[in-house]
Amino acid sequence: MIKIFEFLYPKAIILELQSKDKKGAVSELVECVMKEKKLKDSNKAIASVMEREKLGTTGIGQGVAIPHGRTDAVSDLVGAVGISRQGVEFEALDGEPVHIIFLLLSPPDSGGQHLRALAKVSRLCKDKFFRQALLESKSKEEVLKIIQQEDEL
Repeated sequence: MIKIFEFLYPKAIILELQSKDKKGAVSELVECVMKEKKLKDSNKAIASVMEREKLGTTGIGQGVAIPHGRTDAVSDLVGAVGISRQGVEFEALDGEPVHIIFLLLSPPDSGGQHLRALAKVSRLCKDKFFRQALLESKSKEEVLKIIQQEDEL
């Protein structure tokens, strides 16, 4: 069973996303991953995620988006989380702004792991108590703790 904790790093959490649009929010999260030195090329990573978005929005509804892409800009699965109090226009399936964004990046050859990570994040984000706890968190440590508690289940 894959654990989010294995690919989410403390510096890759943004409590107050500044961007109000999809590409801006993805760029902010990619920059966080860059700071963790887990990414070779931020432009390539952003391009892979935006290319995936062309196939259909990753705004899954209920205020959540899980943008993701496969790129050789990473050598392992990496994730980032952004929380937006004001909401990001993400063309979500339900037409609502997105407040929680989980970014996933993985190498081109990591199909199974990529899909398991997506499934795990998606399953967690369907839980309204989990979403509420993330939105109410006041620190990166609190976000990590909430995710870690869910990871244990």
